[in-house]
Amino acid sequence: MTPPQPAATPPRPGPQAAVPFPPGGEALGDALRAPYAALVVTASNRASAGVYADTGGPLLAGGLASIGFAVDGPLVVPDGAPVEQALRAGTAAGYDVIVTTGGTGLSPTDRTPDATRSVIDYEVPGIPEAIRAEGLAKVPTAALSRGLAGVAGRTLIVNLPGSTGGVRDGIAVLERILRHAVDQIRGGDHPRPAGSPS
Repeated sequence: MTPPQPAATPPRPGPQAAVPFPPGGEALGDALRAPYAALVVTASNRASAGVYADTGGPLLAGGLASIGFAVDGPLVVPDGAPVEQALRAGTAAGYDVIVTTGGTGLSPTDRTPDATRSVIDYEVPGIPEAIRAEGLAKVPTAALSRGLAGVAGRTLIVNLPGSTGGVRDGIAVLERILRHAVDQIRGGDHPRPAGSPS
């Protein structure tokens, strides 16, 4: 008797109707040719204005690449409406995952979770809970992050804080779950340990 073969990774659905990216996103899309594609969006008024360099976005892109994702970005946009525009464009383009960094705190300009909530179809609360727990083990201010996660169409969107420490905490959580989450969104089954009943 032939042993059962592992299930193939379900394919990514094709892109939806085009939605324009905010300025700076015109050259995005190379990652969409890969089996697992991610878009990194940095939300920061000051970084988008060139006041300082974005450090969280490149760190996040490297972390996602290390767990097997082809990555576009970081796309650096101002806080607020441009974040929502980037999320809608990335979802329409067909990215498996969009991970944001920045704009998750309590400042009046921190609007990334609000932009995300307006785009997603449903929340996945366990992801931001795990990210906050990872951060709380190191700094009490991790509790102040309003970041959320949810699914828009076939795209998982996850908010991370803007600090490099917050990005590292997010990567530590995502490396354990992200590919499985994408496979589930595509309609794949839960992995089962060898020898378990089907």
